[in-house]
Amino acid sequence: MPDLVVSTLAQADFPEVMHAITLYHYLLVSAVMFCLGLIGFVTRRNLIIMFLCTELMFQAAGIALIAFGRFYLDYTGQVFVIFVLTVAAAEAALALALVVLLFRRKESLDGTAWAVLKG
Repeated sequence: MPDLVVSTLAQADFPEVMHAITLYHYLLVSAVMFCLGLIGFVTRRNLIIMFLCTELMFQAAGIALIAFGRFYLDYTGQVFVIFVLTVAAAEAALALALVVLLFRRKESLDGTAWAVLKG
């Protein structure tokens, strides 16, 4: 009998289904963030701004994954977000090193200056 009480109490704090703010609200925020990042990446020529826009797109994908995970009461979305954040951190470290290297060579962070790379 005590096992039944313990299992019932363990399930008492299980998350409730989403109510006032629905899945569509989170997906709308995620889509807007992703579109802003994409537009910023395509229109800007500064390498640092371009890398920040890719980070914004990574975060938008993370919000969508967490929203789906919360909607279906599953932790898979949160696990994928950990992988996305790991990739984003590695990308940021490599991007910073690349930007510093490119700035030392040409004294410019304009993306068009690096459009044609010579070997």
